[in-house]
Parts: sequence; C-alpha cells; structure tokens
Amino acid sequence: MSEVPAGWSESALGDVCDVVSGATPKTGVAEFWGGDIAWLTPADMSRDRSQTLHGGERGLTEAGLRSCSARLVPPGSVIVSSRAPVGYVAIAGREMCTNQGCKTAVPPEFIEPKYLYWHMLAAKPDLESRASGTTFKEISAKRFAETRLRWPDRSEQRRIVEVLEDHLSRLDAAADYVSAATARLSNLDEASLRQQLAHVAFEQVPFGEALSIPLSNGRSVPTREGGFPVLRLTALQPAGVDLSARKGGAWSEDDARPFLVAKDDYLIARGNGSIRLVGRGSLVRSDPDPIAFPDTAIRARPNEATLSTEYLDLVWNSRSVRRQIESMARTTAGIYKVNQKQLASVLLPVPSLRDQAAITERLTESREQAAGLANSIALAQRRTLSLRRSILAAAFCGKLTGRHTDDEAVEELAEAMA
Repeated sequence: MSEVPAGWSESALGDVCDVVSGATPKTGVAEFWGGDIAWLTPADMSRDRSQTLHGGERGLTEAGLRSCSARLVPPGSVIVSSRAPVGYVAIAGREMCTNQGCKTAVPPEFIEPKYLYWHMLAAKPDLESRASGTTFKEISAKRFAETRLRWPDRSEQRRIVEVLEDHLSRLDAAADYVSAATARLSNLDEASLRQQLAHVAFEQVPFGEALSIPLSNGRSVPTREGGFPVLRLTALQPAGVDLSARKGGAWSEDDARPFLVAKDDYLIARGNGSIRLVGRGSLVRSDPDPIAFPDTAIRARPNEATLSTEYLDLVWNSRSVRRQIESMARTTAGIYKVNQKQLASVLLPVPSLRDQAAITERLTESREQAAGLANSIALAQRRTLSLRRSILAAAFCGKLTGRHTDDEAVEELAEAMA
C-alpha cells in the first residue's frame, strides 16, 4: 500500500477488529437445521451480491449453533468469503453466523461498517494473493487478520464512503450500458440469421442426415512428451479450431490414423462443466499437419452436396440449435455431456447450397463488422474494471475529495496499476 495519509491510522485488521471464523453443524442431523438463526455461506453471497445481507438459504436452530464452533456476530459486522471464491464481501444486516468458508471482521465503534466493507472489497487482490491451497484457494483466519487496515476519523470515513459510492454508482451505470451493448450485439447476430432464413426456402434436416460419414468420437490417450500430437479441448474456439492447442500422446501415427483431422472437419465439444459450452462446435479452417482429435470431441464431416461447412459453422451455435442441444445434455458429476445419437437428431435449417452461400457471405460480413464493435466493447469493459480498482485504491490513499480533481487522481492510479 502507499504511504499512510496524514491524520490516518494503520494496523493489522486483527488488531482493530474481532476476527471470527465460521463452522457447519452436521448436515445429517435434522434438528440442527431449519431454525431462525441466520447462517451465511459463500454460495449465499454468490447468489445475492447485495451490500447488506440478512441471512442465507438455510437457517440454524439453537441446537445446531451449539453443536459447532460457529459464533454469532452483531449487525454491522463485515463478512468476507475466504474460499470458493476469496473476496465476496457483505455487511451483516442482523445477528448471524457463517460457515467455515467465511471470515468476519467485527469493527469497533471508531470504524464505520460501510467504510470497512469498501476497504475489504479493495483488499480483494491482496487477499487472493495470500490465499493458499491445492484443491481451491483459501485464506486462513491468521492471514485474514494480518490484512492491513487504514482509517481516518469517523466523519472522514463517512465522507469517503459517500464520495466513493457516488463515483462507483456512475461507473456502474456505464458498466450496465456496456453490458446492454454486449447483449444487443449478440441479439443482432441471431436476428440477422433469422432474417436471412425468412427470405429463403429451407427444410429442417436431422444433422446426421447431412453428413458424409457418421459422427465419431475421438480417442483418449495418455500424455507423452514428443508423442504423436492430439488436440486439446481448448482448441475448439469460436473463430475456428486452434491447431496449436495440442499435446503429445502415448500412441503411434498408425494408432492415430482413424482420428486425424482434415480441413473442413467440424469438431463438437462432447462434454463441459458449463451447459452453455457443451455441444459447441468449431471448424477446422486450414489444412493441418498430422494431428488427431481427442475423446472430448465429436467429429462431423458435412456432405458437401447438402451442407456447406461455413454455413454449418454459422447455424450450429445459433440459439435454435443451442436450445435443442442444451435440452438433450445430461449431467454426471457436474459435467454436462451429449452423445452422437443426440447430436445426429438435432434439426438444422438447410436451404439450397446457393442460398447457404449467399447467407454465409452476408452474415460473415456483418459478423466482421460486429467483431470490431465487440473489440470496442471489450476495451470499454477492461477500462471500467481498471477504473473501479483505481477508485477503490484512491479512496484508501486519501485521494478522493469529491471534487473534479478526483478524476485526475484516479487516472494516475489507473496508469500506475496498468
């Protein structure tokens, strides 16, 4: 952190606030659950990102509270998720307790809860950097208590909160506008496809009937450095298959021969932890060196007399096709999966090859224009995030005055943090 402003104090969080860890009663004991004692978890904080929370999805009974080491904290306490993920922050709106995935700072009278709330949000990068763990990152109570806290007198804290929230409310309004622009851009692409199809005759054709060979799965092979190359699932990108996303496999070229990819192959994700990504397709746009596709993908080869590959790439990830795929997907151990039989039954709007070519040309042109807009939107989103971090940093360096000079201070910090 920067130099402590004149008239401010600085100390470890645990030297100023009472730091409280959470706990969970035995989940299989019914008498511990369903009571009126508010109990908060990181999952609750993920679902409701409000500044002040009054409880989570489940409540504890008195017996449940007594059965574990969870402690009640008073209203105004600041709760921080310490794992899965690190850094959600909320103010307790009533007396409550938390599970072990949260750490709570109970502020003294000279620290305003809202001031501490924003201070802990600003400290998120620091908390994340000090978290440890292999399965998931977690910050311990000891390290949480070591977080540096700086503060002015209470009246100045209240003024800083007022100025900070004013700046952030305007930034949030800008972020909402950018998000709306992103949604409109996505809807525009879908509307363009519908409009093009509305002016041509087409048939709804099962995907499997528009292929030159049946759908086929790749093969799972152990990794071996220097072995015959196989694509990774991350190779499936919206712009086309990234042939550089590969690994060496423990197999020979003869073993891999049935799984070699060729230009105009269409690879489809067979499984994914997100239902929005399972079944997404990606086109092999260039002649590859000898490389195979993995068991996590399904290969499709369109029948060129019926279905052009470029047209397939345009319609496969459209909303009408996505609805079909997502309704078919089944989940096992948190992974959504689709199979060849399901994908073969997906109905595609298939006009004549001439109309496919015309639609592809028009939509490709509009998508190129949209890509330029998308880049501008992405830049605006990064800028918004950078300014948000800078505003939070400025607040706790004593640089927010509520005057026009705030903009200069924020810009300087944004450049320094870039």
